[in-house]
Amino acid sequence: MNTPVIILHESVEDPGAEAWFAEPPGFTALPLDALLSEPDSPAAGELRSALAPFLDSAPDEMARQQFIAEFTQGQQLLGAMREVGTVHCSIGLHRDDLDDTGTSSGQPLFSLFTLSWRDTAVAPRAVTAARAVTSAAGHTHIEYLELPCGPATLSETVRTASADSGLPRLPLLQIHAHLPHTDCKRLIVLTLSTTAVVRREEYRAVLQQIAETVSFESPLESDASNAS
Repeated sequence: MNTPVIILHESVEDPGAEAWFAEPPGFTALPLDALLSEPDSPAAGELRSALAPFLDSAPDEMARQQFIAEFTQGQQLLGAMREVGTVHCSIGLHRDDLDDTGTSSGQPLFSLFTLSWRDTAVAPRAVTAARAVTSAAGHTHIEYLELPCGPATLSETVRTASADSGLPRLPLLQIHAHLPHTDCKRLIVLTLSTTAVVRREEYRAVLQQIAETVSFESPLESDASNAS
């Protein structure tokens, strides 16, 4: 059996980081800082340079303007997510291994993974984990977990966009993991969203796999302590 390849993102050494986690294969992180950079900043200039080949390859001006409009809308959505505490966002792309007959369909499956911080009332961590799912409506399939980083709850919601939103009216499955921080004042919310509702069990297993890797202590410091 091959040993899985582990790639450390540069953020693992960020002195301001307060939580660490690992994503399984198939997820690509979005560079939020670059995508939401100030217009006159160096990062904004780098973003424009990165987008230039896409704009230059557009067949006509209409297609170019459509790309710009959709990209701007994406930035607005990411900005709204950041305002409510989202600090990490990844796009998941996997191949559907099974169809309704139990055989491989090979169709692509898309998902969105986010990590957000949420302030909470001071309370024991187990209480905070329970409150996270009992105080909000619509949570189902609730499960209490003891993870390496402490107590957590896993839950699910299914939402459909409103008729006037302009979004496809497909059921959106959202699987949540609520992990209280050790300071007992806030928690991390991991959310995995997908329209592939029939793959509920598979996506639930993926999110739990990610949640099990969460740590509130730097793994690099732990490795250094073990080596000394």
